[in-house]
Amino acid sequence: MTLAVVLLTLALVVVLALLVAAGAGKLARLDGATYGTALTRAAVAFAAVLTLAATTAGALADLLR
Repeated sequence: MTLAVVLLTLALVVVLALLVAAGAGKLARLDGATYGTALTRAAVAFAAVLTLAATTAGALADLLR
């Protein structure tokens, strides 16, 4: 794989994680959570998406060897 493909994929994953975090924060805020709680929920969602992407990439890397 070229470096460009890896960097574009990484950028796509980060953008997706940011979108999920924004959605989680907005939903928490609409549910009546305080700004601090909504920010915490957004951060947890962001971390969860990045963790899931890293785990999936690791599993696929093992399969492709």
